[in-house]
Amino acid sequence: MMDAKLFSQALAKFLFGLVIVFLLLFVPAGRLDYYNGWLFIALLFIPMFVAGIIMFFKAPELLKRRLNGKEEESEQKMVILISGIVFLLSFITAGLNFRFGWFELPKTIIAIASIIFLASYAMYAEVLRENMYLSRTVEVSENQKVIDSGLYGIVRHPMYTSTIFLFLSIPLILNSIFSFAIMLVYPIIIIFRIKNEEKVLERDLNGYKEYKEKVKYKILPLIW
Repeated sequence: MMDAKLFSQALAKFLFGLVIVFLLLFVPAGRLDYYNGWLFIALLFIPMFVAGIIMFFKAPELLKRRLNGKEEESEQKMVILISGIVFLLSFITAGLNFRFGWFELPKTIIAIASIIFLASYAMYAEVLRENMYLSRTVEVSENQKVIDSGLYGIVRHPMYTSTIFLFLSIPLILNSIFSFAIMLVYPIIIIFRIKNEEKVLERDLNGYKEYKEKVKYKILPLIW
């Protein structure tokens, strides 16, 4: 039986996100022929819509967790606030870059960034498939277990690995090197988020300390 409340909640958040991204890009751009903006919207929201439909029918509990954006950890609230400011500035700068023609990237860079974005999106989807407990907030769910196989057998936080590549590719898709410079703050933010998240996981998730001994790297093999 279809969960009408979950469906309406998911659809509302999807449409809200679409409208916000559209406004953040095209109002500063001042025109609708900002084709890099349309390219990004297509690359972001078409896979998101498909993934949402799949989760709705195959993993509704996961979808509920992904829709929950209320963070309880005070340190994480600050991280989310700073992340929001970074994205806001990055998108607005990309639109302004188009309007005033500050700098254009080679089309090859934009094409490579689009491929990286889709590959990272696929990695993100695989993380969701492997870890049904994955939430947008730092929390430990009831009956949650440590996942140590697949991508989680390589790094402890593969979701953040995928999002770093996702978010760093976005400004390049939008044809803005200035937005890319702003988005470089995001990996630094992730370092602070992981530091706090691992404290919560060690405290509340049985077996996480042993998992840390088994999998040494956080987001990048052989680096960190």
